[in-house]
Amino acid sequence: MSVIRCLKPAFLLLIFISLNATAAEYRIGFSQVTTTEPWRVLFNKQLRKAVKQHDNVELYIADGQDRTEKQVADVRVFIQQKVDAILIAPKESAGLVSVVSEAMDAGIPVIVLDRKISGDNYTQFIGGDNLAIGRQAGQAALKLLGGKGHAKGNIVEIWGGMGSTPAHERHQGFAEALASEAGVKWVVERQDGDWKQDRAYDIMSTALRANKKIDLVYAHNDPMAFGAALAARDAKRFKDTYFLGVDAIPKEGGLWVKRGFLTATFVYPTPGVKALEQVLKLLNGEQISKTISLPTQTIDKDSVDLYLKNHK
Repeated sequence: MSVIRCLKPAFLLLIFISLNATAAEYRIGFSQVTTTEPWRVLFNKQLRKAVKQHDNVELYIADGQDRTEKQVADVRVFIQQKVDAILIAPKESAGLVSVVSEAMDAGIPVIVLDRKISGDNYTQFIGGDNLAIGRQAGQAALKLLGGKGHAKGNIVEIWGGMGSTPAHERHQGFAEALASEAGVKWVVERQDGDWKQDRAYDIMSTALRANKKIDLVYAHNDPMAFGAALAARDAKRFKDTYFLGVDAIPKEGGLWVKRGFLTATFVYPTPGVKALEQVLKLLNGEQISKTISLPTQTIDKDSVDLYLKNHK
């Protein structure tokens, strides 16, 4: 049986979730930025399930507590433990460059997941195509606001972390799709919701007080889109606005589309299963590519029923 261990944040103690009578052939350290966000919970759940299919794998999971300095410390523990490979889902692009280089210099391959780090001194990056997601969201907004060449409306955009590459790419793709539309105006463009529902609620509440008309909200994940929708509902202005999110977790964003809180969401696949597949290929002597982009899909009123049916 494979072993999955969680690195306790306060004392860096190892807690056994399952036990193995013999030493594992491969030991893999995983630095997850946080374990509280629903998308991260799903990410970890799917990775754990995949690891259990391999008797020769031991997985250590460290909770970064949404802090770069904690992730740096956790990765250094993995280096000291001389694990066979490191997976890392970074909080931000710049702060982890040095410690990832330390791992690479120590001969430990590093696979970066979800959010890129600056530079290219890592073994592989696996994540969703955030530019494509942003463009799909922009095309959806274009259609909702009147169509190409005719779109009109006030937009609120709520960013994820300003230091993360997904947020910048989701903005860039969205803005590109709407760049030629003179009738479209950003009334809120660079507000950082830090991927949190409560922060998005506050941003939207302020935007509603400052603007008599808000036609569309584009948030960089579903919890923020939902928080904005709740703020509009509480202000009795929900019916006047379209809400677009990203992630499409079936029991979260998918259900919010089904129940009418979100107009649409865009699938952001978790990379854990693919990461395990790739790291095992590498450790078995196979070549792996530098980058793997995972596909997206638009989930709206026309596609949500089939999507939920297929993801029970």
